[in-house]
Amino acid sequence: MAALLKSLLAASEKAASIAQLCRQEEALFSLLIEEKRGVDKNKKFLQDFKTLADVLIQEVIKHDVGKKFPELQDHIRGEESNKFENGLGETVVVQVCPTQQETAALLQKVLDRKQTAAKLLAAAIHQEVELSDSALDDVAVTIPTESMAMWIDPIDSTNQYIRGRGNVKPVDGIYPSGLHSALVLIGAYDRHSGEPVLGIINEPFFKEDLQASRWQSKYHWGISYRGTNISSLSQPLLRSAPRVVLSSNEKVVLQKALTPLYGEQLCFASGAGYKMLCVALGLADAYVLSEGSTFKWDTCGPHAILQSLGGGIVDLAEALKAWRAGPHNLLPELTYNQPVQGALGAERWANQGGLVAYIYREHLEAVMDTLVAAVDTF
Repeated sequence: MAALLKSLLAASEKAASIAQLCRQEEALFSLLIEEKRGVDKNKKFLQDFKTLADVLIQEVIKHDVGKKFPELQDHIRGEESNKFENGLGETVVVQVCPTQQETAALLQKVLDRKQTAAKLLAAAIHQEVELSDSALDDVAVTIPTESMAMWIDPIDSTNQYIRGRGNVKPVDGIYPSGLHSALVLIGAYDRHSGEPVLGIINEPFFKEDLQASRWQSKYHWGISYRGTNISSLSQPLLRSAPRVVLSSNEKVVLQKALTPLYGEQLCFASGAGYKMLCVALGLADAYVLSEGSTFKWDTCGPHAILQSLGGGIVDLAEALKAWRAGPHNLLPELTYNQPVQGALGAERWANQGGLVAYIYREHLEAVMDTLVAAVDTF
């Protein structure tokens, strides 16, 4: 597991450098946007974009991890299709080629023959990433990789990645919008049970070096397997005044229902992955979402990290049913191996019932009690 964790973290760092490069090169960035259409369009947004950075990051992770762990090669799934349409109307299948030169030649087709941009990206794709993290050497959990599968969200909060600003100020530690909410999410789960096992959250835009005009990344990880829980994070302390983080477009009825519990401590932020990270870091005690606008690739990695800290992510709709029926000891956690029956496209992997992400059980119970008492429509 230490070898797999190192491989995934190295892939996440390479992914972060690609995301940074695409934002830093203005001429390059203007070429990297293609609007999603049809069943691949996220219904939550009027405009949902697929960027070449998304596709490249997904394919790099698949390539690098699959090369070292061939038993996982056919079990690494991502949000994006690896087909990309360039400005000339040509459809190109994006992949990592055997050499940097071949990858650059392929990317030139995507980038409308822009040679310099293609070479920059190819160099980032083929770079060797060395981790200097001694804590990884102490990870001594044995998990059979033959029974694992993975979900990748190459750049969560794509809209903020495309349009977000880097100078947004945090409110009590939480960034309401901007580049800070654009994350690389990697999650591994048990193919048979669907339970999350390993999670990585990488913040490509964690800190800006203004002098060098470059961003620095930061990663977090967690392993939760058969009672063994290890994380790069420490379990946050219980706060005296509980706080919840919500989407800025969350239903007013849910906001009102949660007001008796959280009062003035209703916080808002962009990006599902970022809001789950806020819970893992102790900046919020819960993330509540009433709609089915997140997907397995959004939640798998953060879910494993939250579990490693003693928490989890429950299906809100199913948890409310279980809470009303009682007893309250077990609530349905999200799983990752089964598609939604009858759904098409991306909706096959939606978390349709909404969710509650938490660290402490008492916060989950407080949310359940409050919502059940407030209204029967959830």
